Amino acid sequence: MGDPRRRVPATDDVLGAAPVAAAASRLGRGLVKQAVHDAQRRARAGEIEPEQVLAATLEALPRSASGIRPVLNATGVVLHTNLGRAPLSQAAIDAVREAAGTTNVELDLTTGARGKRGESALAALLEAVPGAEAAHVVNNGAAALALAATALAQDREIVLARGELVEIGDGFRIPELLTSTGARLREVGATNRVHRADYLDAVGPETGFVLKVHPSNFVISGFTSSVPVAELSGLDVPLVVDIGSGLLRPHPALPDEPDAATTLAAGADMVIASGDKLLGGPQAGIVLGRAELVRGLARHPLARALRVGKLTLAALEATLRGPDTPVENALRRDRASLMRRAEKIAAALSEAGVDARAQHSSATVGGGGAPGVELASAAVRLPRSFAERLRAGHPPVLARLERGYCLLDLAALDPEHDEVLVGAVREAAP
Repeated sequence: MGDPRRRVPATDDVLGAAPVAAAASRLGRGLVKQAVHDAQRRARAGEIEPEQVLAATLEALPRSASGIRPVLNATGVVLHTNLGRAPLSQAAIDAVREAAGTTNVELDLTTGARGKRGESALAALLEAVPGAEAAHVVNNGAAALALAATALAQDREIVLARGELVEIGDGFRIPELLTSTGARLREVGATNRVHRADYLDAVGPETGFVLKVHPSNFVISGFTSSVPVAELSGLDVPLVVDIGSGLLRPHPALPDEPDAATTLAAGADMVIASGDKLLGGPQAGIVLGRAELVRGLARHPLARALRVGKLTLAALEATLRGPDTPVENALRRDRASLMRRAEKIAAALSEAGVDARAQHSSATVGGGGAPGVELASAAVRLPRSFAERLRAGHPPVLARLERGYCLLDLAALDPEHDEVLVGAVREAAP
């Protein structure tokens, strides 16, 4: 029969096959060519038959030219930072698709003159929070805080409580972020307790603004005290409040989570929030508040470096104007409906020979939102060995390991993904 490696098809022959050529026009020739070479290598190594090179090439091709892949979030963390936090609503996805081409992002179609960038998105923010006089959007919450520090307190002092000198993730810390702008920090109070008198003693001619930072990824309990926004609103300097998780209005499921509307009504001059957390939109830093302060930030030279693109503006506006987001839907799910889904999934897997059981579970908000709050949920329990195979599957499924089992928590999964989840588990079964 001779050396089977001689039967491995040539690269140009595989690239010329109709389905491969179509993939190259969609994904790019370089990416597809690499998949061909990988399949040829496997054939020469005896891992597949030479006649399987074409099929192996097509099987290895990704859905898009990006390395970012859709993942099923079965962790029970609604806003999972490693999974991109908030999944966009269908309205936001459609808006991004519409905005992907040439758009009127800075064009007034009526006059033909240059228009205000993202004007309709900013209008949607002000409609959502009527108590705000002006709005501005940058690329994330940390950028919004850095812009505020630069515009209002460069070479001046920012007064804030010691207990709010938080680390926001991946080693980044609020005090280091603030001082990198040229501002100086004036820490007040103790780690666990701060009083209004502490702020009064610290505010002076060198004060750029008073800052309150919501410790959104941890809880301090016990002998503690903090000063509410209403008691800091009359200190004759701007009061900036970073509420963190992005609620624009109070939410019944999260009564203790700060929101922009309530914070402004209590006397804050400026509120900073994230777009990709509880708001359920794209990554963005949202600034709301008094017109002269917000517009001053928007005209600062640094604002140009931090501005968002048309895709973010489109997704943000659609999130604000469109139907409930996946995050909102997740917060509204009750354990009874989640348990019914878990039982149905477990039954389907049991019929396929998989050791699967439905059980009660507790989910969390995640993403720096509502620390300590547990969401009643339900999960499908599998043997621990499934976790790694599911993560490597198509599509990847990220589960949670708990008490020696692999749990597929349904809190963050839309019901439309249940059949896909069942298929992924079946594929991962030994």
